[in-house]
Amino acid sequence: MSLLRNLLLAGVAAASLSGMAYAANDMSPEAVAERTKPVGSVYTAADLEGIVDTAAAGSSSEPAEPRSGDAVFTAACSACHATGAAGAPIKGDAAAWESRIAKGRDTLLNHALNGFNAMPPRGACGNCSDEEIANAVDYMIDAI
Repeated sequence: MSLLRNLLLAGVAAASLSGMAYAANDMSPEAVAERTKPVGSVYTAADLEGIVDTAAAGSSSEPAEPRSGDAVFTAACSACHATGAAGAPIKGDAAAWESRIAKGRDTLLNHALNGFNAMPPRGACGNCSDEEIANAVDYMIDAI
């Protein structure tokens, strides 16, 4: 009985595998076209004309208002100055900021703009203006 069962099982397995192999090797023109169709598109300048014109029309010639210290801190500074990462003084920790504030605001601003110890220039805000960096420095000083 087990020999018959084993033969039957082997036959079913062989039939299944051969069916899968046949399906995987489908060489019909439709199957080949489906497997070799392009995965992306190429856009030409003509395709982008309306998009670029619309985007340009939406921009204003007036400069944007500088971001507040809170906005800059939340977006860029909080990764280190809210957690103490890399030895950064935590905003609001008077003991950590005491010696730094004693050096003066100009020194703090210089460190923020040009980098100091583990802090890179402009911290994590490569697109911040000098005024926005100054706003963030003032925001952290005011939290003491």
